[in-house]
Amino acid sequence: MPSIFELPDDLLASLLESFPCRDAQIRALATLLYPRAAPCRNIVIHGTEATGKSAVTARLLEALSSPAAASASATGDAPPLLSYAIVKSVECVTARHLYERVVGQVANALRWEEEREKEGRGALGRCETVAALTVELTRMLKYDQPRERDSRFVLVFDDIDRQREAPPTLLPALARLSEIIPNLTTIFILTAPSPSLLRLSSAPQLYFPPYTKPEYVTILSRPPYAPRPSLPNTTPQETADLWARFAAAVHDALAKPASRSLPGLARACAALWPRFTAPVAAGTHRAREFTKLLVAARAYFQDESVLEPGITLANKGPVSAVAKAGEKEARSSNSSSKDLAVLLPPTARLLLIAAYLASHNAPRHDQTIFSTWHSGRRRRGGGGMGVAHHITKKAKHRKIARKLLGPGAFVLERMVAIYAATRREWLSDDNDAGDGQQPTVDGDVGMAIATLASLRLLVRVGGAGGAGDTMDRGGKWRVGVGWEVIRGVGRSMGVEVEEWLVE
Repeated sequence: MPSIFELPDDLLASLLESFPCRDAQIRALATLLYPRAAPCRNIVIHGTEATGKSAVTARLLEALSSPAAASASATGDAPPLLSYAIVKSVECVTARHLYERVVGQVANALRWEEEREKEGRGALGRCETVAALTVELTRMLKYDQPRERDSRFVLVFDDIDRQREAPPTLLPALARLSEIIPNLTTIFILTAPSPSLLRLSSAPQLYFPPYTKPEYVTILSRPPYAPRPSLPNTTPQETADLWARFAAAVHDALAKPASRSLPGLARACAALWPRFTAPVAAGTHRAREFTKLLVAARAYFQDESVLEPGITLANKGPVSAVAKAGEKEARSSNSSSKDLAVLLPPTARLLLIAAYLASHNAPRHDQTIFSTWHSGRRRRGGGGMGVAHHITKKAKHRKIARKLLGPGAFVLERMVAIYAATRREWLSDDNDAGDGQQPTVDGDVGMAIATLASLRLLVRVGGAGGAGDTMDRGGKWRVGVGWEVIRGVGRSMGVEVEEWLVE
C-alpha cells in the first residue's frame, strides 16, 4: 500500500513511455492531481501549440481514474476516488454554451441521471450565468456519503483562452468554484497566461516548453514515427541510425526557420523519407553514406510540392522554392488583371488607368502629354513615347523606373481631366473594349469612381481617416493597384500604359 505523497509509478510507467521528454511535467501534474499526493484547487497548464499539454492531461487523468489506481490507493473501506471531465472551449460558441457543456460533461462523468432516478434528485437546470453553474455543480459534487468525502473531481477547461464571447471575469469566477466545492480541482489549459489570469496568487502553473532538437529526434525515433520495416540491404540498427540523422537534418532545414510543431515535422519526415532513401533502395548508395544521400536529395528540401502538394502545381523535376514563388506571384498578377478587365466596365477601367497616370506622372507634365488630344492626331504606338523621351533627357540620372516606385497622391479633378483628355483616343471606333463589343462610355463618372473606391482600387488619403465626399474636387486620392495589374487592364482595351508614363 503506497503511503501519502507516493505516486503510483506502475501506472505512470506506460504514460512516461508514451510521452517521452515529458517526465517532469507528468510527475508534477500527477502530484497535483493524485488524491494520495498533494491535490490542489486550481492548476494552470500553459505552453505553445503541439507541446503535449492536452494529450498528457487527458491520458494522466484516464490512468489516475482507472480501477487499478483506486485499488492501489485503497485504505480500508474508503479508497480515494478520482473522476474527471474535459471541456473543449473552442467547441463552445458562447459563455452560456460553455456553462451548459460543463454541466453535461460532469453529469455524464458522475452518472448523474442514474443517481437522480435512484434518489429522486431534481433535473438539471439551465445555466446562463456562473452563479447557476455553481448551483448545478454543487448539487452534483457536494456529497455527504462517507466513501466519497475523500474523492476528487477534476474539471479541465482546454483552450480556455480561445473561448468566444467570454466575459472578462470568466476565468476568476471559474477559479473560485473550488473554494465553494472542496473536492473540486480545476485545470486551465492555455497558451500564454497573463500575470492576473485568475486573480489568485496560489494557483500553481505548469509549463510545457517547446521541444528541443534532441527531444524531437528522440520522439521521432520511437513508434509510431520511426520507419518500419528497415531499408533493403541494411540492418534495423543502420536504418534507425540513418533515420535519427535524417530527422535532425529535416529539423535544421525546416523546423527551426518555420517554427514547425511536432506533427508538422513528423509529416515532413514521412514525406521526405522515401525520396531520401531511394538511392539506398536502388543500391547506388549505402545507409552509412549520409552526406552523399543528403547531397543527392537536397533538391527535395527546396521543393514545396513535396511537403504541400495542394499548394503548388506538380512540375517535372525538382524546382526551387524561390522559382515556384515567382511563378505563383506572376500567375496571381495575371489572374487579378484579367478579372478586373472582365468585371469592370469601360468607364471604370479608363478612370483606373487615369488614376495610375496621375499617381506616377508629375503634374507639370500633364499639359505636354494630354493637351493635343483635341487635334484629332493619332498618337498611339509612339505619341507618348516621343514626349517621354524628350522629357527624360533631363532625368537620365534616375536609377529606378517611375512605375516601380510607390504611387503618389493626386487631386480628384486632375484624374478626371486625364480621363476626359484620353477617353476619345483610347475608346476609338476601331478599338474594342476587350470583350468583342463596341465601346460605350457610361456618362456616370461619379458612379464609376464610387465603385473603384468601394473596391479599394482607389484609396482616399488625408482627412479624418480618409472619410469625406468621394466627389470632392479637391480631395486627394492614390491608386491602389500595381504595375502588373494596370498593364493588364490597359491591354484589355488596347492601351499601352507604358507609353503614357514619363520616365
